[in-house]
Amino acid sequence: MIVGVPRESFPGERRVALVPAAVPSLAKAGLEVVVETGAGTEAGYLDAEYLAKGAKVLPQRADVFGAADIVTQVLCYGSNDRTGKADLSLFRRDQVLVGFLRPLGSVETIQDIAREGITAFSVELMPRTTRAQGMDALSAMATVAGYKAVLIAADALPKLFPMLTTAAGTITPARVLILGVGVAGLQAIATARRLGAVVSAYDLRPAVKEQVQSLGARFVELAIEAKDAQDARGYATAQDESFYRRQRELLGKVIAEQDVVITTAVIPGKKAPTLVTKEMVMGMAPGSVIVDLAAERGGNCELTHVGEKAVEHGVTIIGWVNLASSVPYHASQMYARNLTTFLTLLVKEGKLQLNLQDDIIRETLVTYGGEIVNARVREFSSLPALVPQEEAKK
Repeated sequence: MIVGVPRESFPGERRVALVPAAVPSLAKAGLEVVVETGAGTEAGYLDAEYLAKGAKVLPQRADVFGAADIVTQVLCYGSNDRTGKADLSLFRRDQVLVGFLRPLGSVETIQDIAREGITAFSVELMPRTTRAQGMDALSAMATVAGYKAVLIAADALPKLFPMLTTAAGTITPARVLILGVGVAGLQAIATARRLGAVVSAYDLRPAVKEQVQSLGARFVELAIEAKDAQDARGYATAQDESFYRRQRELLGKVIAEQDVVITTAVIPGKKAPTLVTKEMVMGMAPGSVIVDLAAERGGNCELTHVGEKAVEHGVTIIGWVNLASSVPYHASQMYARNLTTFLTLLVKEGKLQLNLQDDIIRETLVTYGGEIVNARVREFSSLPALVPQEEAKK
């Protein structure tokens, strides 16, 4: 089978779905790779490197779609709401698509993909199991975003992060608070600690306290308890408004003491909870910085401007999105490893293996045979459950 790698078309996207180092691994699994000219250039991977590893480089986007049995992208139509729809006409029925689809976003885009007869797999829906860790693209990209968020904050803060003892006196370390201790939050903690900041973190899931402390940060404990704080996949669950109101009351005092606040709290398929209110921002010292990693989902800060850097009440609030794309070389390398591991599971002896008994394949398969077949996506989109063929025949 042939795997195609078109150039990413989302404005400003610099990553590429597969890097040259992935080509030999896929070849061992019986998969050939074709790449659109310049697909990896912005990530630091030249056409010559793909050719040297055994891939073919094709001049036109349509050539890649025409040759490929499986199309791999970073931002597919669905997550790419700007230019992604133009790719639909290039697909043929039963062609396979693998990438970020944002399946819990707009049901219309997923229905468009289904109508083309595309067999689409969404990497966002990868199960959070030990077996699937090597395929977990969400975690890989969150790692990059958490790291970059701290560097952005350090650049914007008019203070140094570490404590310094100099002839001119002692510089006290910056105080950094991380809100939301998932993969991005943990990486942000580790990075801020490496830069010498005094770091604290808060999450509504008490189970993460030990992880926070193991990285040398202080876990902020509030006198409030969340109900069913996390779901079976390990993600934080949405709480009612009374919980968030009380949470904001208690967090206000903590946030006022910080130089930097990095927010990472997202709920899959829902608007991000508001953790930092206008009043909290007003209570922060002038020059303080907020980096809102939940900006694309509506933001954890009430004053976040999506995709922008703004100053509100003397506080710099950064709501940039797609931070993983700003570190394209290693982000692409990590993503390519995720896809390679997934593709070698999906294709055996040169044939697509749609084994729905395998939870990895079942949970990531979104569209097949003209239908949205993913139970979670159908439930989220208020679509009726699909009737098994055996039942339909009765």
